[in-house]
Amino acid sequence: MRYCLTMLVLWTMILSAVACGRAFRQPTLSDQFPEVDRKTQVGEEPPLLLEDAGAAQHVSPSDAPVADNSRCHVCHINYEDEKLAVVHARANIGCERCHGSSDAHCSDEDHLTPPDVMYPLAKINPACMKCHTQNKIDLIPHRPLFDGTAAEGGKHCTDCHGDHRLERRMRKWDKTTGKLE
Repeated sequence: MRYCLTMLVLWTMILSAVACGRAFRQPTLSDQFPEVDRKTQVGEEPPLLLEDAGAAQHVSPSDAPVADNSRCHVCHINYEDEKLAVVHARANIGCERCHGSSDAHCSDEDHLTPPDVMYPLAKINPACMKCHTQNKIDLIPHRPLFDGTAAEGGKHCTDCHGDHRLERRMRKWDKTTGKLE
């Protein structure tokens, strides 16, 4: 009888642990952005238009390398689930590709050192277009980028493609000079 009671208690504990694990499981990026988790066909190019409905088919397969941005996410945890950062990471494009290694910034616990590369508004579109060239994104919504009217109208790639800005800052630097404001 004692053996049966012990087994019953043990199984109850195991089932409870399994149920709690499922109930409190952290959502994955695939849960949050299911359209990003589709597999590509062999030979397809990496993502071109991050928000475009057809872009999901260009995302790397789930077994492909994913950029490790954990060094940045120590402080910038808000970008761990930010769509623009997630889609680029899935394409094995990490923070460093655009913002430099920023070693001094990463090791400065007083937040006095700016990242190696920051983007004032005037430099956002040209920076994005280094990879997302006209022959890859020549669609009607992007025409102002190519005829030069985007900057005049105050349009920037990050207005539509991700919310890639910090809401709260410990420090603010001039994005052109890197000096503290």
